[in-house]
Amino acid sequence: MTTSSNISSPVKVSVETFYVEGQSQPELEKYVFAYSVTIKNHSLCSATLLSRYWLITDANGKEVEVEGEGVVGETPVIGPGETYKYTSGAILDTPVGTMQGHYTLRNSLSNLLTAEELTGIGIDITLRAESLSLQQFIDIANWIYDNKQ
Repeated sequence: MTTSSNISSPVKVSVETFYVEGQSQPELEKYVFAYSVTIKNHSLCSATLLSRYWLITDANGKEVEVEGEGVVGETPVIGPGETYKYTSGAILDTPVGTMQGHYTLRNSLSNLLTAEELTGIGIDITLRAESLSLQQFIDIANWIYDNKQ
């Protein structure tokens, strides 16, 4: 699934999510997802990615907050017209979940920019274990039904 940020922002963010079946263990309620993020700077000056914030929520309502400096150990400087890409992951206890969050950037004029690509004005990422078999989907549907009562 691919999603992208607010069209009017000088910084565009798109996210593609993947279910990682080979690392998941549904029988242990461990569902592994990867997400690839592309950040494109459409402004006329460089922007430094200072921090990120994610709220990851599984189908049970369990929330995990992830925040800190940069992304994947880097605080990249994205020049005018340039793109920065990275891939990371999340492990959920359920086969469905969501991610919401934002990035904070500083442009070369020392102005803070917040690319809130994953809240109200942009993207909500839905994580789904899409490569499951029909029987696994039926088992998951039954599990959700049983746990909602």
